[in-house]
Amino acid sequence: MNSLISCGAIMQSDKKYLEWCAKQKKGIKVVKESENLQKAYVKKSKEALKSMEVNANAGINEWAVSASYYAKYFIIYALLSRMGIKCEIHDCTIALFIYLFGNDLPQQLLQDLRQSKKDRVEAQYYTSTVKINATELISATKDFVLKIEQIADGIDSVRISKIRKELKTIV
Repeated sequence: MNSLISCGAIMQSDKKYLEWCAKQKKGIKVVKESENLQKAYVKKSKEALKSMEVNANAGINEWAVSASYYAKYFIIYALLSRMGIKCEIHDCTIALFIYLFGNDLPQQLLQDLRQSKKDRVEAQYYTSTVKINATELISATKDFVLKIEQIADGIDSVRISKIRKELKTIV
């Protein structure tokens, strides 16, 4: 079982956790596939990338960290939107993404995603000073977004259909 440690809570990317997510009001739902929604979230991801760069280069670390996380989250949401999957609970969205694509990605990329969420929560909700290496943050975030875009570009209707069918057994 894969698991994520985030904000002191455990997010599991196994079927039991995903079943729990599906039962939540804003949890996992299989909806109509939407290229328009995908494009809108890709745009939001790109805007978050720009915001991250501006903030990181200006030494505004808290907002750079937050924008880095949202660039990653929005690109994941774009991928799921393309497949007709909706989830408005961040932990569930991330767990679902890892469940569906974790075997297709380098573990370091998944670790970066986990750390990014943890860092965002720390930066936004606590008063501790956030220290970053701007160059590394920007590079890692751009790499993540590019990799997820490649997955979205390469996913075909057969795989989407298979994923949707599997999800319908969970939701």
